[in-house]
Amino acid sequence: MCQEIDRHRRQFFGIAAGTLAAGLAVPSSANAQSGNATSVKVAATKPGSNTSFGPLKQVDAGLLNVGYAEVGPSKGPVVLLLHGWPYDIHSFIDVAPRLAQAGYRVIVPYLRGYGTTRFLSDETMRNGQPAALAVDIIALMDSLGIEKAILAGFDWGARTANIMAALWPDRCKAMISVSGYLIAGQEAGKTALPPKAELQWWYQFYFATERGRVGYDKYRHDFARLIWQIASPQWNFDDATFDRSAVAFGNPDHVAVVVNNYRWRLGLADGERQYDDLDKRLATSPNITVPTITLEGDANGAPHPEASSYAKKFSGRYEHRLISGGIGHNLPQEAPAAFAKAVIDSDAM
Repeated sequence: MCQEIDRHRRQFFGIAAGTLAAGLAVPSSANAQSGNATSVKVAATKPGSNTSFGPLKQVDAGLLNVGYAEVGPSKGPVVLLLHGWPYDIHSFIDVAPRLAQAGYRVIVPYLRGYGTTRFLSDETMRNGQPAALAVDIIALMDSLGIEKAILAGFDWGARTANIMAALWPDRCKAMISVSGYLIAGQEAGKTALPPKAELQWWYQFYFATERGRVGYDKYRHDFARLIWQIASPQWNFDDATFDRSAVAFGNPDHVAVVVNNYRWRLGLADGERQYDDLDKRLATSPNITVPTITLEGDANGAPHPEASSYAKKFSGRYEHRLISGGIGHNLPQEAPAAFAKAVIDSDAM
């Protein structure tokens, strides 16, 4: 999850049925103002009104066959929405149609180890190191012929967007990052923290053990639900909302990717040599130069840094927004209007 410190089968196609486009209500509360997207006023709709992206698409990209949702005009400026752990593409179920009506082509991929995304080879390491996830999204952009996109995400998705913006700024038009600057190498992960801070990372230490790997595999549904409750203590999500996302955790590679990610952060698992040069660059905590808006919920129960601690890491046009109203860690699903507005505003920075 997010860091200062640095700090999931039920069959998928059961949820893939349904319609999109005209079938999805498109809520918002503001005029979309962008130099590249059509300025449109969209009607306000209660978060949670949308329940399905409809049939997903699949494409070979790099090491993966990626499952993704796509909405909006095919010729519109591209927005990539990146989810975190233990969440899935439905974190953006009410964000994507807002952006589509504003004229954007919206791509919402399952990360490796989630949903319908699969490794192309049984021989590929089920690696969760952050650099690998970023390379996955670059490969997805290449496969879809996308030269440049607005990147927006939270948790693992925000970290992935940060890495892409830092290492490939020419591919990133602007960025929305929940909880700010999330780039950190393995050395940073070795730093001991005060006990209260370490307590927030209990699952990271759990995953460091074989007991934790087996326990997460056995109880992944209950485990993920507990994380949702801790990370968003004021979000009263219902069973249907959680169960829709929990399907994604049935991916056969999910446990391996998740456990490797957290072990890698603690220096307890090696990455792959092909990412060594990228990791060396990331270990220097490079500044991010692309236009950026960082967001934070006022009730985020997950470990996260103070905005003042990372503001200087964004050396381009930059703005921070605190989203009030009991908003927790899954900010795009809890406050979709605010998240979509930030995406649109970033395009005009």
